[in-house]
Amino acid sequence: MPRESAARLWVLIRHNVLLMAREPGPVLSRMILPLAFVTLLRPLYTAGQGESTGTEQAVVGTLVTFSLLALGICGGAILTERLGRTWDRLRGTALHPAELLLGKAVPAFAVLLAQQVLIVGFAVCAFGLRVPHLLLLSAVLLSWSCTLLGLGTLLGVLVRSLGALSAAYDIGGMLLSSVGGALVPLAALPAWVAAVAPVSPGYWAAHGMRAALAGDAYAVAESCGTLLGVALVCGTVASVRLRGRGGRLVAL
Repeated sequence: MPRESAARLWVLIRHNVLLMAREPGPVLSRMILPLAFVTLLRPLYTAGQGESTGTEQAVVGTLVTFSLLALGICGGAILTERLGRTWDRLRGTALHPAELLLGKAVPAFAVLLAQQVLIVGFAVCAFGLRVPHLLLLSAVLLSWSCTLLGLGTLLGVLVRSLGALSAAYDIGGMLLSSVGGALVPLAALPAWVAAVAPVSPGYWAAHGMRAALAGDAYAVAESCGTLLGVALVCGTVASVRLRGRGGRLVAL
């Protein structure tokens, strides 16, 4: 990366970190609520599936669901700029669309990854979750964070209001996690749900996390490849959209 581009990117990242720090509410809620959720949900799973399997199900389901709900952090960072018309000013500078997206993406990526590490760490310390294959789990968490970042960025570029963004990540997040078998095992759901589940990125995240905890390297590689593919497609579409007038909000 040329020095000038790196310098511009660093300024954008620092600026976006400061913006996020001034409004910490959304970030804190996405950090604290999952811990309460997994604590309340775990007894339900352990009663039917046993201590180890139930704890794993509670952690995976909570992690996938709440990380999908955190899409608003990524999309909101972009949409707020668009609504404030500061996005057009940034587009009018020498900044490349990829630099604009990266400047927003890096702080959001750090938040998403921190959320997942916090949930797993809490489960390890509080409930004795076993993580014998840390590298495999780390690969899944990193790939899933990239997918979330791509989805959130695409939402931030496509939607035209905060209400639409909220509906997209609330409804979409719950659907993707539920259909993907994060909250309820696919074996307990209707057959048609299991048939369509692989369409959901949440399925591959949950599948990859369970495989990582079990030490199944092949399934982890398959899940990570799929998640990174989704991230690449979403990021590419968002970047192309920003090259034209797609990122602008034009008054009707």
